[in-house]
Amino acid sequence: MERIDSRRTFLATGIAAGVGLGTASLLPDQATGAPVNYPHRRLGSLEVSAIGLGCMSMAPGFYNVPPPDRRAMVSLIRNAVDRGVTFFDTAEVYGPFISEEIVGEALSPVRKQVVIASKFGFAYDGNRTTGRDSRPENIRRAAEGCLKRLRTDVIDLFYLHRVDPKVPVEDVAGAVKELIRAGKVKHFGLSEAAPQTIRRAHKVQAVAALQTEYSLMERTPENEILATCEELGIGFVPWGPVHRGYLSGVFDESRRFTAPDRRASVPSLTPEALKTNMPLLALVRDWAKRKGVTPAQFSLGWLLAQKPWIVPIPGTTNPAHLAENLGGANVRFSSAELAEIRAGISSIELQGVRKPESVRADQ
Repeated sequence: MERIDSRRTFLATGIAAGVGLGTASLLPDQATGAPVNYPHRRLGSLEVSAIGLGCMSMAPGFYNVPPPDRRAMVSLIRNAVDRGVTFFDTAEVYGPFISEEIVGEALSPVRKQVVIASKFGFAYDGNRTTGRDSRPENIRRAAEGCLKRLRTDVIDLFYLHRVDPKVPVEDVAGAVKELIRAGKVKHFGLSEAAPQTIRRAHKVQAVAALQTEYSLMERTPENEILATCEELGIGFVPWGPVHRGYLSGVFDESRRFTAPDRRASVPSLTPEALKTNMPLLALVRDWAKRKGVTPAQFSLGWLLAQKPWIVPIPGTTNPAHLAENLGGANVRFSSAELAEIRAGISSIELQGVRKPESVRADQ
């Protein structure tokens, strides 16, 4: 409890975290440390807030049992807008469909002020997912449903959620290109795709953003993926940037997860892995203390410092955690500090994380 209470104390006292990254000036909110005039970054030609909001956990069955109150989630999203967040991430499969409905309800009054990203690539039997399906006709079906649920006439960023091995990615890119020509989609994205898949899709329709798991715990995108994005001018959106809460420091090796909590199936969060991975959490906590920030803010700030076109999307259903996460854009590192952090994390052997070579295959 001591570590959790320390986090709450930090949020209550509002310790600010240095100078921000990005294009906008920062005026930290004295109550939370979150910036009022929030910095922006670019995903290809798409301009978004430096940290977005992942809306997966707002739907039932995604980490929260019982499911979060819908009205509270609408309020949280609007709170994020008030704090300067312009980038909101959802998907057809979250719920299914419920996360998109919540996002649509929350953002319809401010639609022109925000960027909404959603994802396609699955088939359904009613509300049950039946597997991957990226056939052009299913992409068109998904787009129509997404537009209706999001209460909008255009999807700002439409990702292929997972690559379908039965459908050439060129066909997928071509289908989205048609949606762009029809004015129903603005930008095309990919998720968890291998470098060669990214290149093939990009030749047909420019890829604005790639979404893949990336954090201090899961660093496989540093093997080929980030270099591919940089070469092609593709923005990078890390999901799981605080590794399902682990890098926020609110639980340690004593925590046990059981179904239906989705973390029960995460290899890096098994009892044995939690014990093995504690040196990384100790490093994060130590650096957070040195920087005068929370572990979550340090972890998000570190991601932002890797490339100017990286935009994390931490998810939360808690307004206090939202404010805390947004303070991550205030963290600045010197080159010497980044080198020291890199040396430290490189010396730690982790259990339950992806293998470096896994990036060469679509996930």
